[in-house]
Amino acid sequence: MNVYIDQQSYREILRKQRDYFKSQATKPISFRRTQLKKLKEAIKQNEKKILEALKKDLGKSEEEAYLTEISIVMQEINLHLSNVKNWSKRLRVQTPMQLWPSKSYIQPEPLGVSLIMAPWNYPFQLAINPLIGVISSGCCAVLKPSPFAIHTSRVIDELISGIFSSDYIKVIHGSKEQNEFILKEKVDLIFFTGSPAVGKIVMRAAAEHLTPVVLELGGKSPCIVDLHAELTITAKRIAWSKLINAGQTCIAPDYLFVHQSIKEKLLKEIIRNWETMLGNDAQQSPYFNRMIHTEAFERVSSYLEQANIFYGGKVDADDRFISPTLIDEVTFDDAIMQQEIFGPLLPVITFSDLNEVVEILGEKEKPLAMYYYGKEKTGLALFEKLSFGGGCINDGLLHVANHNIPFGGVGNSGQGRYHGKASFEAFIHYKGIMSSSRWFDLAAKYPPYTYFKYLKRFV
Repeated sequence: MNVYIDQQSYREILRKQRDYFKSQATKPISFRRTQLKKLKEAIKQNEKKILEALKKDLGKSEEEAYLTEISIVMQEINLHLSNVKNWSKRLRVQTPMQLWPSKSYIQPEPLGVSLIMAPWNYPFQLAINPLIGVISSGCCAVLKPSPFAIHTSRVIDELISGIFSSDYIKVIHGSKEQNEFILKEKVDLIFFTGSPAVGKIVMRAAAEHLTPVVLELGGKSPCIVDLHAELTITAKRIAWSKLINAGQTCIAPDYLFVHQSIKEKLLKEIIRNWETMLGNDAQQSPYFNRMIHTEAFERVSSYLEQANIFYGGKVDADDRFISPTLIDEVTFDDAIMQQEIFGPLLPVITFSDLNEVVEILGEKEKPLAMYYYGKEKTGLALFEKLSFGGGCINDGLLHVANHNIPFGGVGNSGQGRYHGKASFEAFIHYKGIMSSSRWFDLAAKYPPYTYFKYLKRFV
């Protein structure tokens, strides 16, 4: 078990990091690039340990763990290495004529000491990706990985402590009890990934110090399959996007909202693809993960008790295994539709008209993701009418793999954004600066405003 932090030690870490940040040591671009390179090399050197830890915590195959955790982090580091110099430059902007002769600038300024609270479902990627933004922005950070992904958390701690001073970046461990005093201490930004319920706790604590927050939360992300969807490829992509990490993905399709005329064909195709990917017994497949812990297993498997199971429904408590499952004849009033599932269950609801979809989803909490399968033009028009964090047309999950697309929620699914340049900006304050002439002065701005009638023409 990882050693949990105590309150006095945490306060001392923050004090030292504030002093280190005030020393200006983290601000030079050369320093930031050096730290990014050190992180990149450490990940390469510890790749085997990271993969083994992810296998122990979640049963992730080497292939899935690399593609959904390590490769994403490495791509992010490379992007920041290539762009941090330009992102950090003071930018000169236009000055209105009535303010001449002056110059105007926008100066990116690192916020200071940040707290990153990472989740267990992608315990490496979702801890390190925000940290890349910390480093490239010139900040310091305390990183708290999830206590539930114990093996990955330990590897992260060993990796970070091996390359960074604790005055700069420090990994700490703790659970709910430690969170209470961790959140009471003042920092310059809190970056939290987790559930909306805990996100509200974080936001209330941050309000005490007016601390800005980035909240990456979740919600019930609908997967809409329209009449004109190409069923073969649609079913394959839906099947894959629900299998990844056994559905323990904040942007996983939470439920199917499918046109009633194609439901039967679609479900049969999804089943066929699941069996192609995993075989007839998913429990024996090396490519299907397990629930993170017993509590998660019990919560998700409880939905099966009253469910109309169309396919799957196999469980094994000792193995924390729940098979990929389709649940038919679901309504929005059912228990499974009241909160994010976060498991390999896929409820099915039908519709007859897209206007019905807009009306129903418009009344729900804004989800982190939304997926539409059908004609692109129709999907784009639909997405203009509905609010959500991000999504795909005719695919699933892939929008998070494009660093040119900021990732984040809206409303109940979160606030703030990261990935790519947005990760840099998450830890930055854009400071406005105006520099006026030391010699020329505009007399019209001073009382008794003799030239006011002329000045009005320009303001």
